[in-house]
Amino acid sequence: MQKYMMAFDAGTTGCRTIIFDKSGKEISSAYQEFSQIYPQPGWVEHDPQEIWNAQYGTALRALNQANIVPEQIEGIGITNQRETCVVWDKMTGKPIMNALVWQDRRTADICEELKAQGHEEYIKENTGLIVDAYFSGTKIAWILDNVEGARERAEKGELLCGTIDSWLIWNLSEGAVHVIDYSNASRTQLFNIKEIKWDDHLLEIINVPKQILPQAMPSSSIYGVTGKNIFNGAEIKIAASVGDQQGALFGQACFDAGMVKATYGTGGSLIMNTGEKSIKSKNGLLTTIAWGLDGQVEYALEGLLYVVGASVQWLRDEMHLVYDSCDTEYLAGKVEDTHGAYFIPAFTGLSAPYWDQNARGAIIGLTRGVNRNHIIRATLESMAYQIKDVVNCMESDSGIKNVALKVDGGACKNNFVMQFQADLLDIPVMRPKVVETTARGAAFLAGLAVGFWKNKEELLDTFELDAEFLPQMTEETREKLYDGWKKAVSCVLTK
Repeated sequence: MQKYMMAFDAGTTGCRTIIFDKSGKEISSAYQEFSQIYPQPGWVEHDPQEIWNAQYGTALRALNQANIVPEQIEGIGITNQRETCVVWDKMTGKPIMNALVWQDRRTADICEELKAQGHEEYIKENTGLIVDAYFSGTKIAWILDNVEGARERAEKGELLCGTIDSWLIWNLSEGAVHVIDYSNASRTQLFNIKEIKWDDHLLEIINVPKQILPQAMPSSSIYGVTGKNIFNGAEIKIAASVGDQQGALFGQACFDAGMVKATYGTGGSLIMNTGEKSIKSKNGLLTTIAWGLDGQVEYALEGLLYVVGASVQWLRDEMHLVYDSCDTEYLAGKVEDTHGAYFIPAFTGLSAPYWDQNARGAIIGLTRGVNRNHIIRATLESMAYQIKDVVNCMESDSGIKNVALKVDGGACKNNFVMQFQADLLDIPVMRPKVVETTARGAAFLAGLAVGFWKNKEELLDTFELDAEFLPQMTEETREKLYDGWKKAVSCVLTK
């Protein structure tokens, strides 16, 4: 029987399963959205059971669509929204409440307390992260403190917690495996990226019991097999887990230090492979683990963006300015510019390089002549401006001048955004044929673990270019537009 790799891509707004062949090409794909829950302003939750049902359902549909049987799947790789966390009952497997999503800001006050207590430098030095509600540690502590009896049950070892990869692997293995990979662990603010282990001091100050945490393992590693009831008795190897941005970096074949990619998803990320060296940022970027592979840990420098594609969802779902997200490219092109308007998508604060939890979204520069299309164009342009902010910081920290940008994620299909990005950065922007590179990265890592592919060199030929966008803007226009962006951002900053 011909063999394939299966990838789970558990994103922020939906789950996708993609099946890949030996050449790295997509054989079949299935996608399902799940609910976004907003109990209060700044709070964002997901139903973990709905996530599992969506992911499992897409796996079955992808198999059916490809007309293959589970026994033909050599291994499963998982990539996921990273900082979102779940706490569940060890015996029943039921979550004790909804998952707290990476966008959730309810622990901002806890983070301010940690800073006031003088823990900021230790956290940054040992986790590579800044103190922010974005990360998982304070979310886990909040759940334990706000669900009746949860902390006592956790201390007794009756509960388990993890990020979405841990939750999916637990369900896939029918409760046999409780693990997290190094890349996801490095996003919890509880993991020491130098010593590659849970940090006892951080567990104490953030107040998370060690016994509920998953075992941290390399990203490319056989964690276990699927339970007998999952795929009609087939025991498929669960062979990789990697955070979505790191997965995209690997899927783009950015295997060498200095290589960079940008992801335009619900949120966004610009991430640079720094090899076995962890670079401490002076410009508000994060130092993170890229992946654990072949007995080595490699690091990355990352700029996080809270809202990228989510701003287009806002135009569609809340403002009803467009019927379909795809319409934005056409409508933005109907006007020559934004008529001086700038859109700052700080719905849940601003991330890199500003890190202002209390900033809020705004449209700056409104005049009577600004119409619907100008607002749409300003929203699309905000994606590129945010990436530009991070590129400047990354070049300063690393001393490496970017000569091209590889892109992926759903919003990179928007030609207007990609051309504007090339113009703003004054470098080529390269879009691959397979833009779902997060899933492909997970499949690659799983394939290496099970021997489906021999080594990274075998994967280099799988990168196929779909389109290259070359800069066309004058330097004067570029500087004028970016200066306007920086002034607009200054209007929403609170510190």
